[in-house]
Amino acid sequence: MDRSRWPVFVTGTVCRGFGRGSRDLGVPTANLSQEVVDGLPDFLVPGVYMGWASVDGGRVDKMVMSLGWNPFYANEKKTMEVHLMDKYEEEFYGSTLRVVVLEYIREEKSFSSVDELVRAIRSDIATARQRLDTPQYLAYKDFKFFTGDT
Repeated sequence: MDRSRWPVFVTGTVCRGFGRGSRDLGVPTANLSQEVVDGLPDFLVPGVYMGWASVDGGRVDKMVMSLGWNPFYANEKKTMEVHLMDKYEEEFYGSTLRVVVLEYIREEKSFSSVDELVRAIRSDIATARQRLDTPQYLAYKDFKFFTGDT
């Protein structure tokens, strides 16, 4: 991928998704509206990405993001689902989510079982945790973008 187009900054309101992230996978996600998904740059191909995210200008957390049709579930619409790696006690539907997408991890694909999908997600999270601790990516955590001061 052409690194000159990175990072990608995305802002949107958290909306309800399918509920599968928490319920089926044990990996809660914040979903952004179809309008936000449709407005993403074309070079963001379906797949798994990593970066930083903040809810309502609060703390900035590591994130992994699934962008696409989630072949395992055969979604009919393209979705953007962001998993914040720190725990949140409350749901934040209706909140503003600010995301800095920094790197593509892998393509989206189907899996033969939920367990296989969960293993892949856990691997994506481990990869992102490690890479986001490097100086080149840590620098993005302090961007004014997260507080709305652009």
